[in-house]
Parts: sequence; structure tokens; C-alpha cells
Amino acid sequence: MGTMNISLPDALRDFVDEQVKRGYGTSSEYVRELIREDRERLHLRELLLAGAASKAAAPADSAYFKRLRTRVRAARTTGARR
Repeated sequence: MGTMNISLPDALRDFVDEQVKRGYGTSSEYVRELIREDRERLHLRELLLAGAASKAAAPADSAYFKRLRTRVRAARTTGARR
């Protein structure tokens, strides 16, 4: 694992210290969690943008949701996963 040193203004350092007291073991754990969350957010954004740019498949009308509910109920009953 690599090491990275960062400089923070006192107000931000105090904030990080407070977060550590509220449940993170160290400031490094807190920063790692923030980075993981940001990476997940960026990935989700990419997926949303790709979906928005893609061609529409079929309308999500009441029949679509009825079929979806039926599939979910059937999967729950049989224990099947898709």
C-alpha cells in the first residue's frame, strides 16, 4: 500500500478528526471511504449517462410493471435469482 500525505486547513482537519471519533478508526480509513464513495458515484454517473444516451427499448407502462411484479413474485417463490 502506498502512502500519501495531504495538507488540510485547520477547519477541515478538525472535521476529519470529528468523523474519526464518530466511528472511523483513523483519518486514513475515513479518507479511503470518501474515495470509494466518490469512485462509486462517478461510476453510477457514467452508467446513467450511457443509459440516457442509449436508444429507448420499450415504454415502461403499466403492463411492463405488471410483468416485472410477476417475475419478482415468481423468483421469490422459487428462490431463483436472475
